[in-house]
Amino acid sequence: MKNYKMVLAYDGTRYNGWQKQGNTENTIQEKLERILQEISGAETEVFGSGRTDAGTHATGQVMNFRINWNGTAEQLLDAFNAKLPEDIAAVSIAEMPPRFHSRLSAKAKHYSYSIWIGKHSPVFERKYTFRCTETLDVQAMRQAAAAFIGTHDFKSFCANKRMKKSTVRTIYDIVFEETEDKLTLHFYGNGFLYQMVRILTGTLIEVGEGKRNADEAERILLAKSREQAGFTAPSRGLFLREVFYEDWKGGSEA
Repeated sequence: MKNYKMVLAYDGTRYNGWQKQGNTENTIQEKLERILQEISGAETEVFGSGRTDAGTHATGQVMNFRINWNGTAEQLLDAFNAKLPEDIAAVSIAEMPPRFHSRLSAKAKHYSYSIWIGKHSPVFERKYTFRCTETLDVQAMRQAAAAFIGTHDFKSFCANKRMKKSTVRTIYDIVFEETEDKLTLHFYGNGFLYQMVRILTGTLIEVGEGKRNADEAERILLAKSREQAGFTAPSRGLFLREVFYEDWKGGSEA
């Protein structure tokens, strides 16, 4: 059997997240596995690089799967896209060595979170941004974000209070991209805990709104308590942008 790596883009608005669930078939993974079964004639499990939440989007989700396929990789990509709904697209495909695993082989990930700061309602971007009606002090947000860069215990930023595994992660960089109407935060790290990016974003928004001081960031980290961090920003503003499989070199060139 051949092991394929596929890069996906999807609008997560109408899905209950990536991972298969016992109480619904409305997940990205479930839909992809059904399509693979139609193509190959056999049940096939797909492995995603990350379990995006309900309502979260992706431009660079990576999955791998193993099937018997006699055609070219490009033909498999075309067959896949012919069966996908309009809100999911298979962007690229490549045959990989047997040991490649989309999650276990990953070295780093890039998530982004978009905050709408324009004066009018984001009519055409309302499904992909969180609207903040208060003026944000972006400089204070940058100052707070600097405390999160590096290797830390991010237990305060994990929504799973029963997490038994290590909550230590490394954030390589947090990049602020600002336009007249939108502020986008780009998070680069070796891995992220459950809802970690959304909680980090919510905390930074509270700093920007003046509800917290920028110098609280280090104290929140040391507290190792979810109650000390800010609100969980809604899933609609979050995108999984890219997954890196080489040693981290910075930016999008890793």
